[in-house]
Amino acid sequence: MKSQIKSKHRVNEYGEVLTPKHIVYAMINIVKQECDRIDSRFLEPACGTGNFLIEILERKLRVVEVRYATSQLEYERYAALAVSSLYGIDILEDNVEECRKRLFETFNSAYMRLFRVKTKELCRESVHYILRKNIVHGDALSLKTIGENNKPIIFSEWSLVSGGMLKRRDFTFEELLNCSPIEGTNLFSDLGENAFIPRPLNDFPPVHFLEVTHAYDE
Repeated sequence: MKSQIKSKHRVNEYGEVLTPKHIVYAMINIVKQECDRIDSRFLEPACGTGNFLIEILERKLRVVEVRYATSQLEYERYAALAVSSLYGIDILEDNVEECRKRLFETFNSAYMRLFRVKTKELCRESVHYILRKNIVHGDALSLKTIGENNKPIIFSEWSLVSGGMLKRRDFTFEELLNCSPIEGTNLFSDLGENAFIPRPLNDFPPVHFLEVTHAYDE
């Protein structure tokens, strides 16, 4: 049986205990309908190496495959959207790197299995870029990044628009957590017109989803 801790030091200092797969599976089944929505967003504020996010992505990619496997471009578009719907924060940098790597490998394994030599490096680059923006080395309690020049955590919202274009808007994590007058509602609520709509920090023009990596001067 795989150990659920990396070291006693990490448990004592950071409270790090990795969630076993059977518990991940059972907990995610509670929100199964949301996992089957390609664009439904999930945030894991202490993501570790990504056990929850991996399971969610695997489920989303199965939906993408059922719907779009006969069209490579459509599959790429919606697989990228599935990846872009997942967000994570972790206080340990090695966890962040491993989480990004595992999410990418989950995407790339399914992509390669379906399209083999026809796969596109531009698609992989876009997924890499999105994961760098979405999986953050930070502290979900302080709402800031970790490091010498810690800054407010910023998340990018990704939305598909017409013609394979991807729309990006940036929000501070603090703004996303602000509640509307309706107690408990925020960006992750599903309350239609009553949902809280935060103000974006940056609002970028749409770019083609295969050009994401080269579209932003960062």
